[in-house]
Amino acid sequence: MKIFANIPQGIKILNALKLFKKPRKLIYEARAREDFETERKYILESTSTWGKLLCSRLGVEIEVEGRENLPKQGPVVYVSNHQSYADIIVHCAVLDTVQFGFVARQNLGNIPLYGQCIKDIRSVMMNRDDARESLKAIMEAIDLIKKGFSILIFPEGTRSKGHEMAHFKRGSLRLATKPGVPVIPITIDGTYKIYEETGVISPAKVRYIIHPPIETAGMDRKEAADLAERTEEIVRSGL
Repeated sequence: MKIFANIPQGIKILNALKLFKKPRKLIYEARAREDFETERKYILESTSTWGKLLCSRLGVEIEVEGRENLPKQGPVVYVSNHQSYADIIVHCAVLDTVQFGFVARQNLGNIPLYGQCIKDIRSVMMNRDDARESLKAIMEAIDLIKKGFSILIFPEGTRSKGHEMAHFKRGSLRLATKPGVPVIPITIDGTYKIYEETGVISPAKVRYIIHPPIETAGMDRKEAADLAERTEEIVRSGL
C-alpha cells in the first residue's frame, strides 16, 4: 500500500521540522518587540536550511535558471504556478536571499507541526471558499508587505498535479500593486513527480525559472488590472 511506502519519507519530513524549534523562540521574541528586520533574518535562515535539507534527503534535484533575478532586498511578491505539495519545499530551498511567507490554504495550517511552522514564517492562511475571508487574507498580506515582509502566492488557487497550468485568478496580485512592490514571476516544473504523479514520495528533477522582476510602482489602473494575465503569460512561457 502507498501509505506504507511513504512512511520512511514522511519521517524525514517530520524530523526536518525540528529545525524550526530553536529559531521559533527567536522569531517570536523579535516579533514581540517589533524588530521585523531580525525576525525576517531568522525566518529566512529557517526556511532556507529546511528546504535545502529536505530536497537533499528526498533526492530532489533542482535546476535553477535566472538566479541573477533574485532580489537583494525585499519586500517583493513572488508569483508561481502550483504543481505539488512539494512546491513549498522547493521554493524554500531556492529563494534564499530575502524572507518570504506563503498565501496558503487555510486547512494547511491545521496539519500538526507543519501547519504551525507555515504560520510562524508569516504566511497568510486563506479560505478560498469565502470571498470575505479571502479579501481579509489579501489585506493581511498587504499589511505584512508594508512592514517589509515578502510573500509568495500561487494565483491558480490550487495544485495542477501535472505539467498543465490553470489560469491565474484576476485580481490576485492586488497584494503587490496596492503597496507598489516588485513582482517576481517563477516557473516551477516537475514537482508533481515528487508525489502527485504516483502517490509515493519519490526522487525527482525539477526545473525552476526565476524571471526578471516586474515593477508595479506607478502602474495605472489598467496595467494593474492586467498584471495577473501578464504574469501568467511569463510563467507559462517557462513550461
